[in-house]
Amino acid sequence: MKLNPFIGSWGLFALAGVLGGCGQPIANNTAGDNATSGNATGNVVDVDKATETNSDAATRQGKSGGKTFLIGMSQPNKGEPWRQVMNDQIEAAAKAHPNLKVVFADAAQSNTKQVADVENFLQQGIDLLIISPNEAAPLTDVVAKVYEKGIPVILLDRKVNGNKYTMHIGANNFEIGRQAGAYAAKWCAQQKRKPANVIELRGLEGTSATKERGDGFRKGLAANPDAKIVASQDAGWVREKAIPASQAMLQANPKVDVIYGHNDPMAEASVISAQNAGVDLSKILFVGVDGLPTPDGGLKSVAAGRLGVTYVYPTGGAEAIDWAVKILEQKVKPPRAVVLKTEEVTKANAMQVYKKYGGV
Repeated sequence: MKLNPFIGSWGLFALAGVLGGCGQPIANNTAGDNATSGNATGNVVDVDKATETNSDAATRQGKSGGKTFLIGMSQPNKGEPWRQVMNDQIEAAAKAHPNLKVVFADAAQSNTKQVADVENFLQQGIDLLIISPNEAAPLTDVVAKVYEKGIPVILLDRKVNGNKYTMHIGANNFEIGRQAGAYAAKWCAQQKRKPANVIELRGLEGTSATKERGDGFRKGLAANPDAKIVASQDAGWVREKAIPASQAMLQANPKVDVIYGHNDPMAEASVISAQNAGVDLSKILFVGVDGLPTPDGGLKSVAAGRLGVTYVYPTGGAEAIDWAVKILEQKVKPPRAVVLKTEEVTKANAMQVYKKYGGV
């Protein structure tokens, strides 16, 4: 597998170790698909292709005779390019630690399968669980079950209900949404759009990120009383669902000033729909979130002028492995939350940010 050259909060590179390179990855520490990436090689395996028995778990030993720790990584889906990048970053970071073995599973946007994936991890005898829940409520009980067994649980990106987990790592989705809404409000005022009609392509309902990015956007947009959301649909985070959803909203609302996608693939899908509808793309502000520094990612889309603005949303993959090492090996008590930095990206700084975070 070809790995993405950047890890962590996009400014961290893991060529020689888990952390290295650009700057401080953590803005604030507070108290308050089909199977995955990785072939069954080295210390990264696919849970659907390699199953460890209880006997194997009991005899896991590193080359030096020390304990080898088994980490289960449960993804809600691999339909989002951002999640594949997260897997790549976790894999790259874990390879710096020969005593870590990471097993990946992909729930393909199924709550039932993700619960089964976590139960499978328990049967394999994992030492730590990293999970990005497909939806909060349906995954809360199984995450609590793991936690109550004394197994550390790192929530990555998304959250569950309640407090039965060890720590959460992720950017502030509400703040990202608020910044996006404020940018849209200001743009509409500058362009003298009265009224200003906004349509929204939401992530999967039931996920914490969808609620927070939606609520934050509304907070920021409220700065402009002439701007209002005229249509909103769940597009499940993926381009394939966002194309028909945006087509329907554009057909019902031919005058649109802003289209807000909760991630870049959905925002890109709306560009396609608007173009197919014969809309003048220069008259619409397309807003996304993720800012991947890949050839087909959001940063290049902004640089090319397809998206007007996006917001870097770090995967936290490297940070998750870093904290796993601290928890398992060093017995460190982690903070309840590690908040990762974001960055607003417009055409003026898109290529600078692209290069900063490893784009080539």
